Amino acid sequence: MTIENKISKILSPFPRVQLMTQVTPIERLRSISKLLNINLLIKRDDMSGLGFGGNKIRQLEFYMGEAVRNKADTILITGAVQSNFVRATAAVAAKYGMKSIIQLEERVPDMPDKYYESGNILLSKILEAEFMSYPEGEDEIGADRALHDKASELRKRGRNPYIINLGISHPPIGAFGYMLCAEEIFKQNIELDMIVVASGSGLTHAGLIAGARLLKYDIPIHGICVRRNQTLQEDRIATVLDKIEDLISKKINHTSDDINVWDAALSPGYGQISEKTLDALNLMARKEGVFLDPVYTAKTFSGLLDLVDQGIIRKNQTVLMMHTGGLPAIFGYEQKILHQ
Repeated sequence: MTIENKISKILSPFPRVQLMTQVTPIERLRSISKLLNINLLIKRDDMSGLGFGGNKIRQLEFYMGEAVRNKADTILITGAVQSNFVRATAAVAAKYGMKSIIQLEERVPDMPDKYYESGNILLSKILEAEFMSYPEGEDEIGADRALHDKASELRKRGRNPYIINLGISHPPIGAFGYMLCAEEIFKQNIELDMIVVASGSGLTHAGLIAGARLLKYDIPIHGICVRRNQTLQEDRIATVLDKIEDLISKKINHTSDDINVWDAALSPGYGQISEKTLDALNLMARKEGVFLDPVYTAKTFSGLLDLVDQGIIRKNQTVLMMHTGGLPAIFGYEQKILHQ
């Protein structure tokens, strides 16, 4: 077994479906590199294929692997109104001939009507997803309970549901997708000084850490907070890493030094656009022709700019920013973007 295939070997016992259509490219951002005096690269996971792509496609390979093995006919999931995860799940469910039920939480206050009609909502309607609502935006346990109640009803009607849980107490098998992504980056054979990624549910961020450390790839991986403050997110990433170790029965040998979290780009909160977020979104588009979404990747880039300003990213370093997709959400934020 070569070191490059180590993660694939570790994860081989877990059921998985093949959703990724290609190795996503790594591109150099020439104009912004020159502007920031660093070598900035971007990993284009917005080009991950199915259903407008994004990072959730990698995660769904493992959730759907379980669902297919269990012969599920219905997939249930929770997310914010403009959640990329629920849209991607609805697309994958359609591919496998399954019904999708998506439970939407109210996480973002004071949004215009288009937020509830366009972007990921429109795509999910095209995919014939069934919608549920949950009134709380910060109650993962309650949201999961509501899905389990719905699943119980479905079973009584002869259906066979599979639930993608939201809460941190459940096995984080979606993180396996980004353990494999760490292996993919390693195989792309680019010398890096740092990786910068959005840190929300924590599965993408923790998966990259776990995969990199298992490969003895010790570069810093900075997570930019998009939902919680630094202290809460550090605890969440540590919990996910511990759960990954339990699932794979192997020590990752991570320490607190491996968990790098930055929350200066989070304000005013999840899914809300600050002037800094909008400036980052516009800078990337106008210098590189690359679009970012307002909820995750624009905040990731805003956080990266902070890391440069603070000297954490130093002159001439090579930095890889993960583009986790989410582009349909831009259209739900039209008024906020144009009138910020």
